[in-house]
Amino acid sequence: MADKPTSGEVFGVPYNFDRPSMGRMLSSYWQPGEGMLVEKPFGVGYTLNLANWRSWIVVAVAGALLWQEQQGVTEGTEGTEDEPVEVIVDDDD
Repeated sequence: MADKPTSGEVFGVPYNFDRPSMGRMLSSYWQPGEGMLVEKPFGVGYTLNLANWRSWIVVAVAGALLWQEQQGVTEGTEGTEDEPVEVIVDDDD
């Protein structure tokens, strides 16, 4: 039985299932001179290149949206207890 390749591309999407090492992890997330997206060190697809300034904007926007969502959850729960609701159905046929 032939060995299956542990890295390559399928339909233009890269994959890599080699055992990750710390050096490979660090070098894949920090690639100066490359674009915003780089191949993942383990798994399928792409990840952010933290050496690119555009990636930090994406991280900041995602963090701001997460913070805003958490603030909305904590502010929206003040004074809203689970109370019974009366429903009136008008059935005039």
